[in-house]
Amino acid sequence: MPIGTIINAAAVVAGSLIGIVLKHRYPERLKDIFFQAIGLVTLVIGVRMALQVENILALIFSLLLGGVAGELLGLEERIERGTQKLKGRLARGGGRSGEGRFSEGLVTAFLIFCMGSMTIVGSIDEGLRGDRSILLTKSVMDGFTSIALASTFGTGVLFSAFPLLLFQGAITILASVSQRFFTPLMVSQLTAVGGTMLLGLGIGLLQIRKIKVINFLPALLIVVLLTLLFPG
Repeated sequence: MPIGTIINAAAVVAGSLIGIVLKHRYPERLKDIFFQAIGLVTLVIGVRMALQVENILALIFSLLLGGVAGELLGLEERIERGTQKLKGRLARGGGRSGEGRFSEGLVTAFLIFCMGSMTIVGSIDEGLRGDRSILLTKSVMDGFTSIALASTFGTGVLFSAFPLLLFQGAITILASVSQRFFTPLMVSQLTAVGGTMLLGLGIGLLQIRKIKVINFLPALLIVVLLTLLFPG
C-alpha cells in the first residue's frame, strides 16, 4: 500500500482547505522559514541515504552520465517550458473565470507536487524498502505549498490531490511489484543515487546554489544498468 502517497494527498487536501479559508493572507516570511527547515531536513535525509552506497564508482559514473544525459536532453528546461505553456493556454482559455482558475490551479499544483525528484525517489524508496521518510517530508512541504496555491487558485489545488494519488501510488506499486528484480546491492545503489540527488535539492531549497536536480533523474536508470553489468 502506498501509505506515504496517501498521507501526501491528505496533506494537500488539508493545506488546500486552509488556503481557501485564508485567501491571500499567507505571510511570505512564514513561507521562507518553512522552506529553510525543509531544506535542512532534506539534507539530513540525503546524507543518510547517500551513505548507503556500496560501489562508489558506480555512484560517480551514474551521476556523471545521468547528469550529462539530462542536460543534453534539457529535462528541467523542458518541464519548465511545458508547465509555462500549459498555464498560459489555460489562462487564455479561461481568463479569470472560475472554470479557468480551477483548471489552472489543478494543473499548476499537480506539476509542482509531482514533477520533481522527491516524487520519483520517494515513491521508489517506499516501494522497494518501505521507507516513507522522503514522502513524509514531501507531504509537509506540499501541505504548506498548497496553502499558498489554494489561497490564489482556489479549489483546483484541492482536487490536484487525486492525480497526485494516482501518479505517485502507481510508481510505488510498480516498484513494489518489481522487488524480486532489485537485489540488496541494487537497492543500496539506487538509494545512494537518490540520496545524492536529495542533497542537491536541499542545497537549492536553502538557496545556496541552484542545482538542476531533475536533469540527474537518468542517473536512477544508469545506476541500475551499471549494477547489473558490474555487480562486484
